[in-house]
Amino acid sequence: MSTRDLKTLLDEVPDTRELVLRRAAPPGPSRNAIYDAWNDAHDEAETLYRSWRSVGGRDAYCAYRAAQDREDAAQDALAVAPV
Repeated sequence: MSTRDLKTLLDEVPDTRELVLRRAAPPGPSRNAIYDAWNDAHDEAETLYRSWRSVGGRDAYCAYRAAQDREDAAQDALAVAPV
């Protein structure tokens, strides 16, 4: 599948505006879903950063940067979220 084919396919997927978290919320008082999204993105970015630094290579760097972009987006959402 080419990059163009993949982009076309993904453009056809409707945006449901749903937030998908990597792990279940911990038991107890409900926390902010936006914080949970940032925390998941931060953990993933850290893991991929360590992988890139140990393995190197373009693919590892691209995976890390994509995760870092997701963390940045979640942090931006967290910054404007009501307290």
